[in-house]
Amino acid sequence: MSRRIRFIPDEGALVEVTCRALHSRLLFRPSSEVNQIVLGALARAKRRYGVRVCFVVCASNHLHLLLGVDDAQQLARFMGYFGSKLAKEIGRLTGWTQKVFGRRYQAIVVSDEEAAQLERLRYGLAHGCKEDLVERPRDWPGVHAVRALLEGEVLEGLWFDRTKEYAARRRGETFDRLQYATREVLELDPLPCWKHLTEEQRRERTASLVADIEAEAAVRRKSAGIRPRGPAAVLAQNPLRRPLKTKKSPTPAFHAASQAVRRELRDAYGWFVGAFRQAAEKLRAGDRTAAFPVGSFPPALKFVGG
Repeated sequence: MSRRIRFIPDEGALVEVTCRALHSRLLFRPSSEVNQIVLGALARAKRRYGVRVCFVVCASNHLHLLLGVDDAQQLARFMGYFGSKLAKEIGRLTGWTQKVFGRRYQAIVVSDEEAAQLERLRYGLAHGCKEDLVERPRDWPGVHAVRALLEGEVLEGLWFDRTKEYAARRRGETFDRLQYATREVLELDPLPCWKHLTEEQRRERTASLVADIEAEAAVRRKSAGIRPRGPAAVLAQNPLRRPLKTKKSPTPAFHAASQAVRRELRDAYGWFVGAFRQAAEKLRAGDRTAAFPVGSFPPALKFVGG
């Protein structure tokens, strides 16, 4: 199956990004080193490309981001920078010599509707708890924005300058692991639908979502007679292990709360794809003046900015 053409509405959008490890291996299993790597790379990429990071959670074999982006080029540059650094550092840390990500990142546009944005935030907040790995979302030992959103936890990581390390080795110098590391702090941005709220109001609404998640999980566990595995069991996992079974489900084209808005997004995407393919046909026929739609990546040509 061909890959979907990257599409971001003209005015920008909130996008849910998912990155999965190869074979769903537990390469991102939480540890102090992994947490530092993820947050350091994410904070540096955010500062470099100006993407708004509204939420992040890093499970053992995948990570989710809610990003505010202006166009597809900004998203591509951000994810290329972040994903490349993350893959290199995870490979170095775990000793994994093959590629870290099984495929390119998945990006799904979230509509401007408050219900749609809160549904995706709730989905991210539930990680760790909904899989019965920990009792509460805030108990997850890896990177999870829930503690920053509820308690103001500082999301601090490290950026490792491997170029300086290489130069130091060439000079015959000895150095410790953190000598060429730079502290990076990730500052979260509010959801677009919550930009008008105060920080305290956003914290209260997040707490309500988390309380609902925890109550729902408690009822489900009680009826099923199960208990969460706990943080210690999560930390004890082998990061190179490949699960026997992984969850697979259809990927929606968009996240929207109403049929009307979903239809609008599908119609806009349909027009975008039609215009792109028409221009691509002209380009293949030798017409170098073929007009591609704004926000697209023409084959072997520059991004079409607005």
